[in-house]
Amino acid sequence: MGGTESKVGFRRAILNLTSRTNQTIDTSDDAFWDQFWSGTVNNITDIFALVTADDIHSLREDSPGNFMTLIYKAVEKLDSAVMAGPSMNISEQAIVLNCVRLLTRLIPFVFESEEWRSFFWSKNSVEFEDSMHNESCNNAALAQILLKKLCDLLFCPDFTIVAPVQVGPDTLEDYSIESIQHIWEKGVGFAYSRKTPPHIDSNRTEILKLILTCFSETMYYTPQDTTQPNLWLSYFTSNENKHALPLFTSLLNVICAYDPQGYGLPYQHVMFNDYREQLVEMSAQVLMVVLDHESAMMRTMEEKSQPENYFTFFLSRIHREEDFNFILSGLIKLLNNPLLQTYLPNSCKKIGFHEELMVLFWKLCDYNRKFLFYVLKTSDVLDILVPILYYLIESRNDPAKVGLMHVGVFILLLLSGERNFGVRLNKLYLTRVPMDLPIFTGNHADLLILVFHKIITCGHHRLQPLFDCILTIIVNISPYLKQMCMVSASKLMHLLEAFSTPWFLFANQTNYHLVFFLLEIFNNIIQYQFDGNSHLIYSIIRKRHVFHQLSNLPEDPNTVTKPVRKRSNSQAPSNSFTVPNNSTDCFNKPPEDWRPTREWVCSWRKKLPLQTIMRLLQVLVPQVEKICIDKHLTDESEIISFLQNGTLVGLLPVPHPILMRKYQVRERERHPIFLYKRESTKSERERERERKKDRDRARYF
Repeated sequence: MGGTESKVGFRRAILNLTSRTNQTIDTSDDAFWDQFWSGTVNNITDIFALVTADDIHSLREDSPGNFMTLIYKAVEKLDSAVMAGPSMNISEQAIVLNCVRLLTRLIPFVFESEEWRSFFWSKNSVEFEDSMHNESCNNAALAQILLKKLCDLLFCPDFTIVAPVQVGPDTLEDYSIESIQHIWEKGVGFAYSRKTPPHIDSNRTEILKLILTCFSETMYYTPQDTTQPNLWLSYFTSNENKHALPLFTSLLNVICAYDPQGYGLPYQHVMFNDYREQLVEMSAQVLMVVLDHESAMMRTMEEKSQPENYFTFFLSRIHREEDFNFILSGLIKLLNNPLLQTYLPNSCKKIGFHEELMVLFWKLCDYNRKFLFYVLKTSDVLDILVPILYYLIESRNDPAKVGLMHVGVFILLLLSGERNFGVRLNKLYLTRVPMDLPIFTGNHADLLILVFHKIITCGHHRLQPLFDCILTIIVNISPYLKQMCMVSASKLMHLLEAFSTPWFLFANQTNYHLVFFLLEIFNNIIQYQFDGNSHLIYSIIRKRHVFHQLSNLPEDPNTVTKPVRKRSNSQAPSNSFTVPNNSTDCFNKPPEDWRPTREWVCSWRKKLPLQTIMRLLQVLVPQVEKICIDKHLTDESEIISFLQNGTLVGLLPVPHPILMRKYQVRERERHPIFLYKRESTKSERERERERKKDRDRARYF
């Protein structure tokens, strides 16, 4: 009953504030302002329910002075809490949490209005600066003050960290809130383990939500404004943030030390609340965003001696093998969690933040080469590969998961640039994860090829820009594939057969690139791994007409322009592409003024790397035909056995050098990764707004 009355009182205070359209409430009227955070509401769900979007819009447009004062007073309360530090009592902690929740609700409405975005970075009022207890806050923007106070609160004893000793007013002078000894979890850079009560994890999560909300300003930009620097992130990742190192290690250690299974009891996630999971997910999101940030403001600094982003700097400096082992084992455990299978249905807890974990692994490998080499040093990389392939094949038809598909392919492209990755793929694939794939017996390379074939042939049409990357990955690993199974060999030949037909090659000015990639794959395997790949050699012989058609590709104008005429006359829908059905609608349509010409075809046809394959066919086809006639062979296994014992030593052209295409970040990939998340969640947010107008608009993801 008391809880209901308190919510009614809080709602009444909101209505009272929004109704004073022509009255500016005095900033010194603490009795009025304190009713918004006096402990009447104890969770963020109530804040979002009781403070509606219409209320905030009305307050922002009709009473801008009161709206600013409400934000100022909430930040003042956070400043007072930082000054009180470990001497805060329970009621004062409740006030701090309510201020954090209220700011989480209000700040997105500042970002959505272009006129209000400069509010946090403009000069503060004299009354507000006088109310600050710290002289360093003078002349600082409100955004900088807010982030500084939130970082301070993340390392406040008995509020967000466990005090190593009993801290009280008598010992306050000896207490240093910036101490590196207050890292949240044992792991990288910290060897001390302490048990954390659930309320501390909950308090950390609330503050991280507000920090993430502050970072979300870019989500409200128009496409023309996305090049603007995010000043919130620029300040947070700069040397102005004195808590950057302990915060980085705290977030990383919390993520990698988390065990969703706990004691391993079935259905324990149904019986007990797991406050740590919310903290881990929020930590992963914050860490993902700050690691992806590249500050345009920092790049213009004259002093180049300091890092642009201290979080990426700290990430790149990790070098101890025990730290690498802690990070890698933690990521493997979490990424494989959704793949767990038990006899009891739904008895294991499944986490839902694998996208953030994939981005974190990507950034680790990209910024820390020593970590990348450590991952590739053992077969542990396969424990990362399998869940990534699982997420790719499960998300291939979901337009909301295009961002996840990009991240997964970029990770594999980065790994494939190293020789050890291709070598590790020869390990047999024994763990059977449920995937929508044909049954096969082979190695991890076969699994990768089958997944990529499924993505290309049955994936969403918006995945077309990834096809070059996908085939580049197979090109990079092809010189090291010792033995492919028949299923994966047939799928590769199927792709070449579909991509090499005139209707496909002449339908777009870049489609022929895919044929070049596939031919390079076959050449690499023939030149470097001929002995163990009799299945692929057999597939090449069976489909030899494909290579003969490529070598005799027509150049006459009528044949070249025929696919374009067919496409222009076709009334088929533009999203009906599948490779087996012979359609090119998956690919971007060429410019209207572009037409294939004889000169264009000749410019690339003469460069097709067919010499090695044609020489192989010239040698092996007569031998296979002869043995089939002489021994009356009709079973393909006997022909494959014959090919296994054959050799082409001295008969093929001189092997070409192995070309490894390294992963390089392009400018369009430097946009904040949460723009992928924005794209991924756009349709979900639109549906939620239709169901409930006042849905949580402040959530970052």
